[in-house]
Amino acid sequence: MTIRETSSIPVLTLDPTGSDHHGEAARLRELGPVVRVVLPGDVHAWAVTGHALLADLVTDPRVSKDWHNWTAIQRGEIADDWPLTGMVKVTNMVTADGREHHRLRRIVTQTLTPRRVQDMRPRITEIVGAILDALPSHAGPDGSVDLRRHFAYPVPMQVICELTGVPDHERPELRALVDSIFRSTTTPQEVVDTQRDIYLLLNRVVALRRADPGDDLTSALITARDQDPGALSEEELVGTLWLMLSAGHETTLSLIVNAVRALLTHPDQRALALAGDDTTWAAVVEETLRWDAPIGNFLARYPLEDIEIAGVTIPAGEAILAPYSAVGRDDTQHGPHADRFDITRKQNRNLAFGGGPHLCLGAPLARLEAAVALPALFARHPDLALAVDPAALTPVPSLFSNSVQSLPVHLNGAP
Repeated sequence: MTIRETSSIPVLTLDPTGSDHHGEAARLRELGPVVRVVLPGDVHAWAVTGHALLADLVTDPRVSKDWHNWTAIQRGEIADDWPLTGMVKVTNMVTADGREHHRLRRIVTQTLTPRRVQDMRPRITEIVGAILDALPSHAGPDGSVDLRRHFAYPVPMQVICELTGVPDHERPELRALVDSIFRSTTTPQEVVDTQRDIYLLLNRVVALRRADPGDDLTSALITARDQDPGALSEEELVGTLWLMLSAGHETTLSLIVNAVRALLTHPDQRALALAGDDTTWAAVVEETLRWDAPIGNFLARYPLEDIEIAGVTIPAGEAILAPYSAVGRDDTQHGPHADRFDITRKQNRNLAFGGGPHLCLGAPLARLEAAVALPALFARHPDLALAVDPAALTPVPSLFSNSVQSLPVHLNGAP
């Protein structure tokens, strides 16, 4: 196979505001299997746009998840106030390799077991029911309710905060900080302030749970560190907590929003879902993950040596972006109608939660929350309708989060 020169590879500058997320994803696929992309601040990276190629990449031992291996960072080209810093320069299992990754992941898996996740179903059902009870009270002057703010946000926020032992009074600031790190349009000062405030908040939570431990993930991490300080540093403890809080909330929030939006704009699929059972709603969740992935892009890997992908050599130490929105609609994986939302399709593997050793630990919980929340919402409000034209919905200003800033609906149908 002929190796292509870097200068001949197509280049696409990504829009930090996410104004045309799926249009951009389609352009990435059209440009080829390996594309050069430009991130905010004129930072260059690569994108692997095919499902099979990306699935191979995330299991390739020649590539690292550790941002310290990014040569641009080593050369001092990525400042601490770069808008994407909060998604890159973190210390937890997401940015660890090999034994270090296994060590950090094992500590969480010992607490967040499949049994524990399934045992959370009754509590999740209670949380969803209470939030649905209050939903009509949030109607504005025009009778509409912002479903993102008053349903899709509070459900996963309460679930993840109960799981990690975060008290009620810390949750508004937590939400603001998660919003900030996922945005790609933050100013340098906002980046610096957010990084400071994240660790102040996390340290308060850790101090609280040290003084008053409970049956929560933070207390379990503290116990693991106290029993064996070599098993988990204080920085890793805080970093792991942040990973669980941010990814465990943001992904599920966008998954619920995107699933509701898809059903409200596809009446035939909505009818199938409402007439179906738990298996049907599980298919709604999987099709949403594929067709409208909550995380559209993620800086995924840094080669430890030069690697060849689809005839293109990616040099060691350069950043590779995983464009989940692009690969989710790859027709070689999902068929000739991959751009259609179809809950009856055969569900081939999707990469919305990553893959390989770094497959998202919280994926079963996110799926469970959505599988409880969605049928409960439509059972309570079977005539649910968008209150605005779908084209008027404003995207979240992010390279990472793929969703909309609000989802105004009429609970009992269009007036």
